[in-house]
Amino acid sequence: MSRSSSALGRLLGRTTSIEAHETQSVVTAFLLFFCVLGGYFAVRPVRETMGTILGADRVSDLYVVTWIASLLIVPVYGWACTRFRRSAFLPWIYAVVAASLVAVGLMLAADEQNTVVAQFFYVWISVLNLFIVSVFWSFLLELFDIAQTQRLFGVIAAGGTAGALVGPLLTDLVVPLVGNPGVLFMGAGFFVVAIICQRALLRIWATAPASSGGPRAPERPMGGNPFAGFTLVLKSPYLLGISLFVILLASVNTFLYFEQLRLVSETFTDTAQRTQVFARLDYIVQGLTIILQLFITGRLASRLGVVALLTLVPLVMVAGFLGLAVVNTFWVLAVVFVARRVGEYAFIRPGREMLFSRVDTESKYKAKNLIDVPVYRGGDALSAQVKTALEAGGLASAGVALLGAVLAALWALNGWWLGRQARLRERPSGRD
Repeated sequence: MSRSSSALGRLLGRTTSIEAHETQSVVTAFLLFFCVLGGYFAVRPVRETMGTILGADRVSDLYVVTWIASLLIVPVYGWACTRFRRSAFLPWIYAVVAASLVAVGLMLAADEQNTVVAQFFYVWISVLNLFIVSVFWSFLLELFDIAQTQRLFGVIAAGGTAGALVGPLLTDLVVPLVGNPGVLFMGAGFFVVAIICQRALLRIWATAPASSGGPRAPERPMGGNPFAGFTLVLKSPYLLGISLFVILLASVNTFLYFEQLRLVSETFTDTAQRTQVFARLDYIVQGLTIILQLFITGRLASRLGVVALLTLVPLVMVAGFLGLAVVNTFWVLAVVFVARRVGEYAFIRPGREMLFSRVDTESKYKAKNLIDVPVYRGGDALSAQVKTALEAGGLASAGVALLGAVLAALWALNGWWLGRQARLRERPSGRD
């Protein structure tokens, strides 16, 4: 384990400036994120296949259910933060995910066309995917300081991308042999390994010096109010700005997602074939993303700052939506969809996490989780209902694409403002 870890550390060190004392924590975080996103992206094509079975109208309604479920999980998570040490509850999160995947896999094995199970799985995995990623980055924001996030978050994000590449690739290979239930069992295995990696990273954090250079204080529960995330966001213009950024991000993603469901359903009739198509799109995206994360993201953030990470993709999406307004076919959509996801994983996600390096510990967990999960899913639900209503009112696909271009332009403007605010907050007095 240590030999392979040191080899990985040397490899990562060639792509970014990792200092010697950072190698162990970066490698462990890389492997943990590999398992988290590897597990999620292994089962994600099954969720998309469930979406094609349920139909666009039902999925649109499930977006609202997902938003409600994400609201309910926030106080539960806040309560865990106030009552338990991070070293206790963080590994348990991955254990719950693994157990839920096994349970759903057993139910699908009994009846794969069970729409009740399909709807539960669609909602559950849609909440969990944002939640587990938010929790991962919340902890890293404690482990690394502001300067380290700019250098290291790109290469750590590449660990997740590597997992997100391997996960769907394995799904593409094994789903014809084991079916969708077997894919869920495989995803559960990733999260079992994630528990081991999380415990290792917690040990590193416990022995690392504090940012002041002295010994770290003994770990204690965070305390406070389980609902503090709501008040923290409402009192801070900066956190409200991040919330708006996430809502615009979700709206752009949702518009493209429903077009994908429609065009895949029209183009491919077999459910296993649809799962393969979604898996192939996933690993094409991840293959391109990991190259950018390893060689471009850290350098771009260090030289041009967070502003560049937050505005580049929205500007590309303006052009992409305008292209869809002219030519609305599956292959054009596939190019735009891949470009959006590659840009989100390579630039937007690390940039968003860097924004939170400028806030206090309670905000890094409670406010961040509120923004990453229910605010994001609220943006999903709202934009899904708006898109459905517009299409029911007779708005053509070209009109929807033009609306998407307007939203992407607002997204770029919001990203520019946030990047400037983050730069000001690098001074201690700049925090709320």
